[in-house]
Amino acid sequence: MTDSTPATVAADYFDALSRGDVPAAMGLLSADVVWHQPGNHRFSGHHTGLNGVGALLGGMMEVSEGTFALTVTGPSMVNGNLVAVPVRFAGSRAEATMDMGGIDLLTVRDSKIVEVHLFSEDAATEDAFWGRN
Repeated sequence: MTDSTPATVAADYFDALSRGDVPAAMGLLSADVVWHQPGNHRFSGHHTGLNGVGALLGGMMEVSEGTFALTVTGPSMVNGNLVAVPVRFAGSRAEATMDMGGIDLLTVRDSKIVEVHLFSEDAATEDAFWGRN
């Protein structure tokens, strides 16, 4: 039997992302996941469902010219079904670069990630990198 605590679900999610295994990462999201993207840029706002989150992540890869990467930088912190994970994310494109720390807060229920809240250390730089539509 697989251990599917919130901590292991989060670890499996970030492990899949680090391997570039987007289908495995998406498979850990609930069908009705809600993703809260901070800031005032083209991707900011609430994205709902696998299609909405898939479009968001695909758009980020397109705008970053395939360079967007996320790395876990420390141990996860668990409080019930909430898992906070310190991360570093970076990307570059012809006009801009971005490299900063943040926190990803995942809500896990029934072995699926049902909600994602992201926190960035430098909102202005992130907004400038992603730009407006």
